[in-house]
Amino acid sequence: NADFRSITREEHEDARQTARDLAKTDQYEIAMKLRKKVEMLFAHLKRILGLNRLRLRGPNGANDEFLLAATAQNLRKLAKLLPAPAALPKAP
Repeated sequence: NADFRSITREEHEDARQTARDLAKTDQYEIAMKLRKKVEMLFAHLKRILGLNRLRLRGPNGANDEFLLAATAQNLRKLAKLLPAPAALPKAP
């Protein structure tokens, strides 16, 4: 039977509100579009090219394996961009 009720405020509510405000800016939308491109490339590496875990040891081995996978991914993208060669006519 109190005259008023109090609502407690979370300790980090100011940081949350700042994040909500930033999410409404144009720069945030641009950053999210760019991030999606990168995230989709990594997802493709993991799902399609089977790069769930690195098989080579050490930083140099991991770097080499990742570069090979990224090269394969870029070659696939390049193959899709180039037009298909025209079929050769059959010899009589």
